[in-house]
Amino acid sequence: MAPEIFVKFKCASRDIKLLWASVFLRLLSYGLTNQVLTLFLNAINMTEDKIGLFMSLTLAGDVICSYILTWYADSWGRRRVLVYGCAMMLLSGLVFSFSENFTLLLVFAIFGVISPSSDEVGPFKSIEEAMIAHLSPHNARPEIYAIHALVGTIGSALGAIVCGIFVDLLKRTGLAATDLQCYKLVFLLYAFFAFCKMVIMLLLSDATELDGHYEHTDCNEETAEPLDVNDETAPLMRQATHPEERSNKLSKETVSVLMKLLVIFMVDSLGSGFMTSGWMVYYYSKQFLMGSLALGTLFFITQLVMASSTIPSSIIARYFGPVRATLLVQIPSGIFSILIPMAKNYLPLSILFLNLHFATTAMDVTPRQILLTNIIKPRDLTKVMGVVNIGKTFARCVGPIFTGVLANNNYLWLCYIISGSLVITADLILACMFLGVDAKIKKQMNRH
Repeated sequence: MAPEIFVKFKCASRDIKLLWASVFLRLLSYGLTNQVLTLFLNAINMTEDKIGLFMSLTLAGDVICSYILTWYADSWGRRRVLVYGCAMMLLSGLVFSFSENFTLLLVFAIFGVISPSSDEVGPFKSIEEAMIAHLSPHNARPEIYAIHALVGTIGSALGAIVCGIFVDLLKRTGLAATDLQCYKLVFLLYAFFAFCKMVIMLLLSDATELDGHYEHTDCNEETAEPLDVNDETAPLMRQATHPEERSNKLSKETVSVLMKLLVIFMVDSLGSGFMTSGWMVYYYSKQFLMGSLALGTLFFITQLVMASSTIPSSIIARYFGPVRATLLVQIPSGIFSILIPMAKNYLPLSILFLNLHFATTAMDVTPRQILLTNIIKPRDLTKVMGVVNIGKTFARCVGPIFTGVLANNNYLWLCYIISGSLVITADLILACMFLGVDAKIKKQMNRH
């Protein structure tokens, strides 16, 4: 499989490689700010319950922005929307560097896509995934999406360690007198990376647009044919390669499947929202009194562990099918999340459970991308991915409010248990609704 990954990397188009560079810089930026966001808000005298409210309002605002931008991205131009997003990231980094006003920070956290965790927020992910689906054949997607997830996770990992080293260096050299000044300089660095990402978006070609034409590179594989299936997803799979007229309305078949996907993904994200990585940083800072360099190192390691799981995720997706692959990794991830607070008085064991959680939590990304891009029509794909990500963000915005209240009453550890339980519940719903499509999607992926 490793040589196959290298073949897919070599054969990927220039646009796909630019999208890989884009996700790397974006997650690098999120990794930077994730290490300091909760600590920054606490340093400007926000209480823990108010921090939770800030995060929830940020995510709720992201839902509105993402809905508008992803729904009309194909009409307005995918590249134009991505460039706009980069410009807003740049402005938000500047505002967080120079302001401590709650309202102003909240407005730019929403419009500038400041992530309350190192995870994806905003319209970027859904638009980029739709571009990749447009630029790649079915039988190349597992590896292409795996590489996309891998470079993003590596970016997030580097963001964590760069932040820790950067803050520690500022303190040692005396360039920043207080922790708050260090955090503000981190947001200035975030603005710089946003500018670099904007340059990359400007280099994308016309082929990335919905009506763009792209000839797939020959890597000794034939373009996969549409499946002939008889279940309710058949109309979606069968028409997957037929060009259709651009429309802002979803087809009836798409809406039917989308409703089920939303239930699954929203329950999963509701769980994730109770313990975002931003709150994890806060938990280890307060529970074990870890400093910025130690926190940066810890979450650098966890992100590297998560990155190492992205390539195997494409292997298990090919072998088991996307639904079974998701179940095999996400149920253990939920269990490890529940176990983390059980070791709250013993740091090494807590770190072990944390790394086991991160080793499995992202292994469902590639399988879920494969599931979506194989059962949704190309003309609906950007909108569906946008709606799914919006639904996930909306569900995720509920958790931080309760997390803040629980943290304010010394029950932050309980959020790990709630999070893991909801993730397991979402996986069981997924099994009930979509287990039957695995065999058909495996046939599509493995057809040469």
